[in-house]
Amino acid sequence: MSQKINVGLVGVGRMGLVYAEDLAYRVPQANLVAASDINPAIEASAKALGVAKWYPAYQDLIDDKSVDAVVIITPTSSHRDIIIAAAKAGKAIFCEKPLSISLEEARQIQQVIDSTGVFFHMGFMRRFDRGYRAAKEKIEQGEIGTPVLFKASSRDPFRPSLEYMDPRHSGGIMIDMGIHDIDLARWMMGEVASVYTVGGVLAYPEVNEVGDIDNAVTTLTFESGMLGVIDVSRSGVYGYDIRAEILGTKGTLKVGYLRETPVTVLNKEGVTHDTVPYFMERFERAYIDQLQNFIENFSTGKPPSITCADGVADLEVAYAATISYKEKRPIGITKP
Repeated sequence: MSQKINVGLVGVGRMGLVYAEDLAYRVPQANLVAASDINPAIEASAKALGVAKWYPAYQDLIDDKSVDAVVIITPTSSHRDIIIAAAKAGKAIFCEKPLSISLEEARQIQQVIDSTGVFFHMGFMRRFDRGYRAAKEKIEQGEIGTPVLFKASSRDPFRPSLEYMDPRHSGGIMIDMGIHDIDLARWMMGEVASVYTVGGVLAYPEVNEVGDIDNAVTTLTFESGMLGVIDVSRSGVYGYDIRAEILGTKGTLKVGYLRETPVTVLNKEGVTHDTVPYFMERFERAYIDQLQNFIENFSTGKPPSITCADGVADLEVAYAATISYKEKRPIGITKP
């Protein structure tokens, strides 16, 4: 194994702590040497993981000469400034999805990544899930012939906080949530030509307060002429339900599962089983594997598995889907 990579983590909130634990304990080639967050109360949690250096300001972490790579797990609205600073400092960069909530900012990021030539990995962990990876391999092997229809569902068991859902911070349901399925659709089917979205506040009236919606359905037409449909919901009250289906000319692939524990209860009340509680139970291994892939590819000189260009392209589709809902019409995917 080659030399360990010194990693600095920017953003140590709810998800940042998950990444911190993975980097500290589950990615052998990573050496988590520094962390940064504007919340001083989190410093103790970072130090408990063995992080030696704590920086209230992310720029100080980026300026640390011992840091080889920066992992960014901050609110999406802050991504641009942190990424650009890290790129100009020559650091390898991992950034959690989405790249930005602004297409203009995302394209600015792309320009800086291209001009500096730094290693940049976009965080879409579902590509590292065993099921989705196996499906991608079977498509490439021709096992289902030519894929003609992509279907995906993402349903959360409860809505997040209204503060989190506020499109000023999250970008809205398609940019924050639907972008996972958009990324999978592009990965498995190719680039998207147009989208049409319908949706509304159907389960939680209070979502109107922040100007977002809680359920949406987006149809996609790919540049190849093939079709897709994505449904996203904040009201899948029965459990965390993440699935996909790819229909081909010679067969179909189904990815995902709903039952968490391999036990079925049969009694006079009926036949029942549990469900996946939430995203960490479903994708814990995928989060670890994507970080391992980031570190391995950077340390061995391989290109990133998911690029900044992927982040921009996914956002272009998610942004178009959002506009489509607001304007109640199909929207073509336009490039600058």
